[in-house]
Amino acid sequence: MLGYIAALPLLYVFVYLPISNSYFGTSPRPQGQHVAILNSSLIADDVPLSCPHHSYNTHILSQEPLIVYIENFLSSDESKHLIEISQDKFAPSTVSTGAETSIQKDIRHSEVALIDRDDVVRCIEHRARDFQGWRPDIHIERLRTQRYGEGGHYVHHYDWSGASREADRVSTFMVYVDAQCEGGGTEFPRLPMPDTRKGRWCDFLECEEENDDAEEAKKTKMGITFKPIKGNAVYWENMRPDGRGYEETWHAGLPVKLGSKIGLNIWSWGPSRRR
Repeated sequence: MLGYIAALPLLYVFVYLPISNSYFGTSPRPQGQHVAILNSSLIADDVPLSCPHHSYNTHILSQEPLIVYIENFLSSDESKHLIEISQDKFAPSTVSTGAETSIQKDIRHSEVALIDRDDVVRCIEHRARDFQGWRPDIHIERLRTQRYGEGGHYVHHYDWSGASREADRVSTFMVYVDAQCEGGGTEFPRLPMPDTRKGRWCDFLECEEENDDAEEAKKTKMGITFKPIKGNAVYWENMRPDGRGYEETWHAGLPVKLGSKIGLNIWSWGPSRRR
């Protein structure tokens, strides 16, 4: 009996995972509403793996919430591999209302593939864990690719749920596996635009034409859109130290105007409150 009781926390972590409505394309469930159960097979294991050296560059956009732009998160070979192993697994993305799951293209118009965990995929998982400091309480969800054709989009949503104050989807990597498209950027309307006169932000963000008016340039403009650039990624933390979600992480995948885009979702799940 004591052994069973001791195992309950592990069962909670690996079985009763709170999955947000945003997982299926809508905003988070309110407190107290039914929380979906995720099979433990959808959590990546932590078996050690020898991975080839890989380097990338980072640019900190915000410290609270922490948002980091990562250049070269994926190599060209990794991108090619992810596309190949996704091809026969893509299926229309769905939306869940709690009572039912259905295809609703006005909310989420894309295809999703739950990819197999071969060594290349596992090394990408390890890279995501390494980026976050190999925290023992963080678990990577099985990786999914998302394919957007012309008109493909994902309306504004959160990745965190808020259904539990103890555990949630604590961080997100939005990785651009392939981006042969016009449009299709990732928009955060509640984040302030950085000073584009400093650094290389206009390489990664949609920027307006420079304004020579010094006073106008000082004004804080709200809303940013990351360009979809192959191999690059955006990382952000979803949860505040007290367990509340950051409202600033409200984001959307803007419509693809021409061509197609493939993204990779890397979500980390763990304690929502820092101890």
